Amino acid sequence: MTLEQKIGQFFFPAVFINDTEENIQATEQLIKKHNIGGLTFFHSRASAATNYETKKKIVFNDDSYQRLKDLIVRYQKCATTPLLMSIDAEWGLAMRVEKTPQYPYAITLGALPTDASHLVYEVGKQIGLDLKSAGIHYNLAPLADINNNPNNPVIGYRSFGENKEKVAQFALEYLRGMNDVGVLGCLKHFPGHGNTNVDSHLGLPVLEESLEELLENELYPFIKGIESDVDSIMIGHLAVPALNNGANTSATLSKSVIETLLRKQLNYDGLVISDALNMHSVSKLYDKKGQLEWEAFNAGNDILCFAVNVEEGIQEILEKATPERIEASYNRLMKCKQKAGILFDNEPKGNLDFEAASVLNRKIAQSSITKIRDNNNTAVVLDASKKGKIAKVSLYKNADNAFFKTLNKTIPSPEFAIEMEDIDSIESIEKSLTDYDTLIISLFVPKAKPLNNFDIEEEVLAFLKKIFSAKRCVLYVFGNPYALQIIPNLKSALGIVQVYQDFTEFQENAAQQLLDNSECKGALPVIISDL
Repeated sequence: MTLEQKIGQFFFPAVFINDTEENIQATEQLIKKHNIGGLTFFHSRASAATNYETKKKIVFNDDSYQRLKDLIVRYQKCATTPLLMSIDAEWGLAMRVEKTPQYPYAITLGALPTDASHLVYEVGKQIGLDLKSAGIHYNLAPLADINNNPNNPVIGYRSFGENKEKVAQFALEYLRGMNDVGVLGCLKHFPGHGNTNVDSHLGLPVLEESLEELLENELYPFIKGIESDVDSIMIGHLAVPALNNGANTSATLSKSVIETLLRKQLNYDGLVISDALNMHSVSKLYDKKGQLEWEAFNAGNDILCFAVNVEEGIQEILEKATPERIEASYNRLMKCKQKAGILFDNEPKGNLDFEAASVLNRKIAQSSITKIRDNNNTAVVLDASKKGKIAKVSLYKNADNAFFKTLNKTIPSPEFAIEMEDIDSIESIEKSLTDYDTLIISLFVPKAKPLNNFDIEEEVLAFLKKIFSAKRCVLYVFGNPYALQIIPNLKSALGIVQVYQDFTEFQENAAQQLLDNSECKGALPVIISDL
């Protein structure tokens, strides 16, 4: 290859599964003309990755998975050098592609006891197999971020928790599972995005820690990953003034973060990939096309993820980079392509296995469910059931849910539901509950992100505050455990059980746990105040 062709390998532009034929052909031309190294797949141009302000409506397509497979085969046919196909699939292809298996969020896995870490390995393995079935060999996951800021708007449920040893252990198990089936992984977001309160898709978060503090906490999982020869590390769009002479320079554009800290001090010589270069924290810094791509490469990134200005970026790097630096980045990338086995065979392999995913999800449910408060929950509800004094209330899911169905075999009772924008029904439900002294309440947290109180309406919070004092309530929370922090008067709830996911397997397991009064093996992966 010429130097220019080698530089083309560093560019991983975004492609969209549900796109126009015109845009697909433009990508084919990009591959042929510039010898780009890989592609990063997203659902559509209206998906969150490019539509940060959610101004566009996502149109779902049941055929997305087949379209993805077909596009990958089509794009590979255009490539002189086999493309390394990548995707952000932290909890499976379902993060980007509908009608594919979904696995639990990292925060759910973080609730598992450490002696169940083999389940995290299995998640990595199953996700790897799912990706290979589509022709993808590089997962931009998992997070090595330590979840030590409850107000973090973008990390939260995507992190394994706030214990650095557990985050490191589980991240490496996830990576090992993927590697064992031939899929590359990536630890992100170096040097640590957990203790921030700004979404780097929209602005630049600032990490105020000193280098000593970072080495003690944030960097710990990355150091363990480096010791285990991790495939790649993604640099986050976040500023660390302590590493940049007090300047708020994004780590993705900082030689002192990548070259000095990561390469020299931590002795990492593996592949370094930037976070998406279309993110607002960096995308608006330079007027000249190609300048951002050059600055990111010059800072030490080998792969330029979601590079927008491919042609101009290649020319900037060709003019300014030394042949030695180009060679070094090229060799790192080719080493990864060789490890993934795509240089000789990059066809999709295998099929999606929904049954295997369900079996695994059930095992995770059984070991992650967390009992926060127990005042003889099971005995109380069974006794109330015998006396006809119990009712069930479902919040943000109709009463025809797997949790209630499983309970009904032993505890039949009246059921009520308050769904989204259904607050007018609260008053009548409160009146209907007058004759019952014990309630089983299932809260299906509407959103995983904390914005707008996880989309839990004020009227629903007021309802919970009142009902906890008036009745004996056993609360089951299906969703982000940080939602517990915004629920008022929790101290008055008789029982509280954290379930993390609303998957059928988790609902059924939660109901069975209540009926059997079985052990809850999980532990909260983050500290929740006021519990």
